[in-house]
Amino acid sequence: MALARIKVDPMAVLVTGCAGFIGSTLAARLLAQGEAVLGVDCFSPYYDAALKKSNLTGLMGQAGFQFIEEDLVTMDLAPLLERVEAVFHTAGQPGVRGSWGAQFETYVRNNIMATQRLLEGIKIGGRAVKVIYSSSSSVYGNTDQLPITETALPRPYSPYGATKLAAEHLCMLYHANHGVPVISLRYFTVYGPRQRPDMAFHIFCKALVRDEPIRILGDGTQTRDFTFVEDIVAANLAAYRASLAGKIFNLGGGCRIDVNGVLEILGRISGKTPRVAYQEKMQGDVKDTWADTTQAQQKLGFAPQVPLAEGLRREWEWAREVYG
Repeated sequence: MALARIKVDPMAVLVTGCAGFIGSTLAARLLAQGEAVLGVDCFSPYYDAALKKSNLTGLMGQAGFQFIEEDLVTMDLAPLLERVEAVFHTAGQPGVRGSWGAQFETYVRNNIMATQRLLEGIKIGGRAVKVIYSSSSSVYGNTDQLPITETALPRPYSPYGATKLAAEHLCMLYHANHGVPVISLRYFTVYGPRQRPDMAFHIFCKALVRDEPIRILGDGTQTRDFTFVEDIVAANLAAYRASLAGKIFNLGGGCRIDVNGVLEILGRISGKTPRVAYQEKMQGDVKDTWADTTQAQQKLGFAPQVPLAEGLRREWEWAREVYG
């Protein structure tokens, strides 16, 4: 769709990475609440584009939704940004394990350069377009200071984490120097229906549906603070409504558990016994994560609603539809 032909409500919001796991879920909630949504995605080849396109099925054709297949690094952003009042910036190159070696250039391009162009476009446009940036707990790296507060010194343990932190710094310096109203949200291991196929719960559910062995990187005792996608979406909407520019918030589901414990729950939900094959831990994978969400609770009213067992049940049912 040519940008010159875009006709959206003056109060529209932009969702970058709209065909992704979080972006598509967020766009659906925004539409349900009566927002006009402009979605952008370039269908980067990190995983099968068919899965991303299926995420858009329920959005395409809805009143108030328009989609543009474009790349934030190369597209003309001016006609896009002059039509929106806020940007939910969920686009980026995901994945810790793929960020090593020759692929690092892609992470720099899609996480840092894309974010800088977006912020620079808002600065040049001269309008106070709010940005809600999807950051990551990967900025903290390996730490034994648990639970982690926003004041903890970021020490990324992977190239991916380094690029997410760099983009987060760009958000804050554009706010400090040019008044761009930015809020950064540090997600802790998001899961749920539409989860990326390289993420653990998706891999586990797919293997169980197909009665295949489950490969675990490490001994399964590593812990994560798992956060259901709908709770992440609720926090994004709260950040959109809040007047808290320049702030950073942790978003964790309060469901900290080790990987072996997750497999036990999935076994009960699926009625199957997981066949586990333990393998060597991958470089860049941290041992533990656990979010202190006090600031998000106090400032955003963040209160996760979906416990882990219920969230896993929903993802399992979705996986059965996709792979069954």
